[in-house]
Amino acid sequence: MAGVAEAELLARLRAGDEAAFASILDRWSDGMLWLARDFVSTNESAAEVVQDTWLAVIEGIDGFEGRSSLQTWVFRILVNVAKRRGVAEHRSLPFSSALPADDDSGPTVDPSRFQGADEPYPHHWRALPAPWPSPEQELLHRELGARITAALDELPRRQRMVVGLRDVHGYTAAEVCSILEITPANQRVLLHRARAFLRARIDEYLSTDEPRTGMGRQATT
Repeated sequence: MAGVAEAELLARLRAGDEAAFASILDRWSDGMLWLARDFVSTNESAAEVVQDTWLAVIEGIDGFEGRSSLQTWVFRILVNVAKRRGVAEHRSLPFSSALPADDDSGPTVDPSRFQGADEPYPHHWRALPAPWPSPEQELLHRELGARITAALDELPRRQRMVVGLRDVHGYTAAEVCSILEITPANQRVLLHRARAFLRARIDEYLSTDEPRTGMGRQATT
């Protein structure tokens, strides 16, 4: 059931409140564009999917029954619109069918990195992973961000969608399951595989001895 704030937002949207519509458009469109891009062939096509989705939301808002959150409802419309366009472009099949058999496979964190059941802190890190950069290291932050973006692009499609919705755009597990129409167990597997892959890429980057862009040692005389 929708909370008070969502009920008020819904009432404003149904009343044609342009400010209410602009507020959700500003907050949700970036995530919608990101998700749509996984179904269609170009950024321009993804933008059209988002536009078509908002038109469908405006036309269908009176029929929204509140079985899910408003945001989840909007994103499910987006996925359906994007699927249809993707199929029309001969690029994409429905999300839940005909995907590569290894889409749910991938790396996991090596169990030896965690303490065993008979050790002082079972299941805790045996040695902490390489630390993340501090906020002051702006250049390193940008470089690391570029590496993470590249690593996301390497992931199988479903893993990329799940980890993007969960860790980049902040959706709950239940919302991701509803948006993508996958089971909780499948969502957990996809998220774990994706996070393990990204963690490995980050560890690899942070542990390398190669000088960072603009951060190499100064020559000595």
